[in-house]
Amino acid sequence: MRTATEFKSLFDLLKVIPDEQAAIDHFTAIRWRGGAFCPLCGSTKVYHFSDKRTHKCGDCRKRFSIKVGTIFQDTKIPLQKWLMAVWLITSHKKGIASTSLARDIDVTQKTAWFMLHRLRAAATTESFNAPLDGVIEADETFVGGKEKNKHARDRKGGTQGGKGKAVVFGMLDRDGDLRTIHTTDQRAKTVQGLIEANVVPGSTIMTDEHASYVGLSRRYYHHRVNHSAGEYVRNYCIHTNGIESVWALLKRQIIGVHHVISPKHLSRYLAEMTWRFNRRDHADGFRVNDLLACADRSPLTYRGLVA
Repeated sequence: MRTATEFKSLFDLLKVIPDEQAAIDHFTAIRWRGGAFCPLCGSTKVYHFSDKRTHKCGDCRKRFSIKVGTIFQDTKIPLQKWLMAVWLITSHKKGIASTSLARDIDVTQKTAWFMLHRLRAAATTESFNAPLDGVIEADETFVGGKEKNKHARDRKGGTQGGKGKAVVFGMLDRDGDLRTIHTTDQRAKTVQGLIEANVVPGSTIMTDEHASYVGLSRRYYHHRVNHSAGEYVRNYCIHTNGIESVWALLKRQIIGVHHVISPKHLSRYLAEMTWRFNRRDHADGFRVNDLLACADRSPLTYRGLVA
């Protein structure tokens, strides 16, 4: 079985993967890097047909392709186009709009939108292996348009406290990963519950002066900066500038690339941005193969996406 190749550019990808069979071989090398297995029953007794696209399980006796049991299952889009989409969504710092992807790989905007959501679903971390430790910056932000720009029927009234907007909470380990969650509110019970579920007790927590963080000092070394008083950094190290830079990146992605997103799909956009941010120091080719390695999960259906 061939080994997966890393790519330095989209041109390099197309040079190494010039046709559909090359794309299938590349994905096969990644998915079966530990050996071939049946996606239907898990058996390792697998027979390969001469077309290099079809396989058969020696135990359950069912035929399957390498796409079965992945986000590419039941798709009619060539895998080569999927790899191009993976390159574009992982290498562009703020992602790519479905309208741009549709033009780049010659599919409809509806198809491109669905493809991107399947890739975002692959980037979603279902469970974290280890809690955050060390120095953690925690903060919340609001996602949603300005009230004055909305139709009169959609206005909630007022702008304070993010009224009418989606709440996103984030935790950034200064020496590690970022975690973001679309949450229902920013009350102390909600916010501190998320911190306790993701951060090791005894760690150092940096926050602003919001009342939701009162009480964290019982389990953490808690430092606060008073933004309302014009304080943003104290003693060179007490600040939340890192997580606020993440929010700036998220807002630029939404405003500059997607323009508007539905709260229903916000979690997947957060998963995309967080996945890319946590691999910001890796080469583009590594990110392509790393996302392909995450494709081994149940596919998101269009009906489930728009329901």
